[in-house]
Amino acid sequence: MKRNLFALIAAVATASSASASEGLYYVGSEAQESLPLKWTIGLNATWDDNVSPTAIGVGANENAFSLNPYVGLSFVNMTPQSTLDVYARLGGIFYLDAPSALGSEDVYTQARLGVNWTRRFSERLRFSTRNFIAYELEPDYAYGFSTTRQVGEYLYWQTDNSIGYRWTERLATYTGFSITGLEYDSSVPNSDRLTWMVYNQFRYQLSPQSVLTFDIRYSDTEGDGLASDSSSLFFLAGIEHRFSPNTILIFRGGVQIKESDAPLGSDGSSPYVELAVRSQVNDQFSVRAFARYGMEVYDTVRTAPLGGVYDYDERTTLRLGVSGDYQLSPMLSLFGGIDYIPATFDEGRLVAGAGPLTNNGLEENLINLYLGLSVKFNETFYGTLSYNYTDSDSDFVGYTYDRNRINLGIRAEF
Repeated sequence: MKRNLFALIAAVATASSASASEGLYYVGSEAQESLPLKWTIGLNATWDDNVSPTAIGVGANENAFSLNPYVGLSFVNMTPQSTLDVYARLGGIFYLDAPSALGSEDVYTQARLGVNWTRRFSERLRFSTRNFIAYELEPDYAYGFSTTRQVGEYLYWQTDNSIGYRWTERLATYTGFSITGLEYDSSVPNSDRLTWMVYNQFRYQLSPQSVLTFDIRYSDTEGDGLASDSSSLFFLAGIEHRFSPNTILIFRGGVQIKESDAPLGSDGSSPYVELAVRSQVNDQFSVRAFARYGMEVYDTVRTAPLGGVYDYDERTTLRLGVSGDYQLSPMLSLFGGIDYIPATFDEGRLVAGAGPLTNNGLEENLINLYLGLSVKFNETFYGTLSYNYTDSDSDFVGYTYDRNRINLGIRAEF
C-alpha cells in the first residue's frame, strides 16, 4: 500500500499546480531512470501567411519567411533519494524580410530553461521543486495564458515548490507555493502579470488505482497598466485514476471565487474544471489531452468595437487541447493536434477613452490545428514537415483572422 500511494503521489499530485515546462498537458510523471547528457542542434524553415495577425493597417495579412536555428540539451540524474531533470534550448527567429507591423523586428530570441528536482527524505516525506523560464515570440496554447500572436516577445517564468507527506496508509497531503510571471515589452501594454499561489491538496487512496483529492487554492494577481489586481479562491474535488500502467486520468471540479481590487471592480464566482488524460494506447499510438474552464486573469484589457478601453473582471475561458503521435514504422511517424479556446468577456469597466461605463457579453473563439510528419534518417539525424492552421473569430477589432504556417525542419541528436 505504501508503494502504491507514493507512486500515485509522485505521478500526479503536483498536477494541481502544473509547471509551465509541461504546460496544461502535464500530468505529473517524473523521470523513471537516469539519462545521459543529450545535445540537439536543429534548423527550421517556416513560411507564415499572416505573421502579424492582430495588426491593423500596416503589416496586416503580411506573409513572411523565417529561419529558426537552435541548440538544446537535456539530462536526468536519478538516485534512490533524488531526481534531477534539466533541459534547455536556445535559438532565434530570423526573418528574411522584417515584418512591417508597428513594433516588429527581423530577429527574435527563443530561449527555454527548466530545472526540476525531487528529494525523497523518507517513505513519508518528499520535497519537489519545478522551475521554468522562457523568453520567446510565439504563444504555446498549452501554457494556459495566450490566445493570440502578439507583436513583441514575452518572458514567462514559474517556480512551484511543494512538500508531500503521507500521514497514514491511505491519507496524504501536498502543500505548496508557486509564483508565475509574464512580462512583455512596451509594444504589448497592459498584459504583464505576476501571480503567487498557495495550495493544499488532501489525497485519499481509494484503491491501488484510484486517489480521491480535495484542493484548496488561493492566488493573488498583480495586473499591469490599466489591468486591475485580483485574487481567486478555489475549492476543488477530484479523482486520479490509472486505467493501466500506460493510461492515467486526472479530474478536478469545483468553484472559483474571484475578487477584483479595482475601486469599481466586480466580484464573481464560476465553475472551475481541470481534466488531463495521457495514454500510450499501444506501441505505435500515444495521445494526450487537457481541458480547463474558469475565469482567467490574462489579456483582460481590450478595446471594445464601438471604442473605449475596458478591463474585463470576468474573462471566462475554456481551454481544450488534444495531441497524438502515431509511429508508422521505425523510421516514420505522424503527429497532430487541436486547441480550442472559446472565451466570454463580462463585467468590463471603462478604463480609457470614451464610451459606456460598462461593457458585457463579448466573445472570442480560437481554433488551432496542426499536423506533421517526422522522419528518422539514422540514429543521429531527424527531419520534420508540419502544417499549422489558426482561426480566430472575435468581437474585438483586430482579433479576427486566419493564419497558415508550413514548417520544414532538420535536427541532429547526440
